Amino acid sequence: MIKISHLYKSLNRELVLKDIDLTINDSEIWVILGQSGVGKSVLLQHMIGLFHPDQGAIEINGLRLDHLTAQQWLDLRRTMGYLFQEGALYDFMTVFENVAFPLQEHTALSVLEIKAKAENILQLVGLEGVERKYPAQLSGGMRKRVALARAVILDSKILFCDEPTSGLDPILSRDISNLIRDISRHFRTTTVIASHDIANAFRIADKVAILKDGQVVAQGTPQEVRASQNDFVREFIH
Repeated sequence: MIKISHLYKSLNRELVLKDIDLTINDSEIWVILGQSGVGKSVLLQHMIGLFHPDQGAIEINGLRLDHLTAQQWLDLRRTMGYLFQEGALYDFMTVFENVAFPLQEHTALSVLEIKAKAENILQLVGLEGVERKYPAQLSGGMRKRVALARAVILDSKILFCDEPTSGLDPILSRDISNLIRDISRHFRTTTVIASHDIANAFRIADKVAILKDGQVVAQGTPQEVRASQNDFVREFIH
């Protein structure tokens, strides 16, 4: 479970997040929606420890993040995967090397075990036969698939996705959204997605939260959020 309580954060003297309260249960898919610059990515970065709250707290599985030791943070981060907006693949590595890298760095698996696991996850994301290609040889959608494979290769229990459909056409956006949903269900991950992609968010999410001016103005199931009487929410989703 991820529990965010009365979270405030200022950057460059500007209040970016204001009294954020969210409870994200295990194995749920949450999408954080809002316009550009509203604080969606900043909220994700708090959950992985890149930012610390000015006020309030974040707990993951009962552990308060601002109380963790360095070793506890290392152990927790090994259970997390992060899908960056642009993929953040290593250009000098092949697809296989990109996906296998976390296993080489963080496990004691043999070469054969790493090969089998990397090939299996590439099959799950629909990328059989591209192991020897480099990121520059792939389409945008394929790079997203590789990045997703790398994000969950350590059997991640929590998956964070920052604008995963950014830069993709509507068909690829739908396909990548479906893949994130399917991979989340397969691994039973707790998945948190920051996005402005309203159509796909309402299609794949268990819960949706909408931010405006750094505040949560609606949260709940897609049906509950659609029924909101908040003027901004109604305008934003329609």
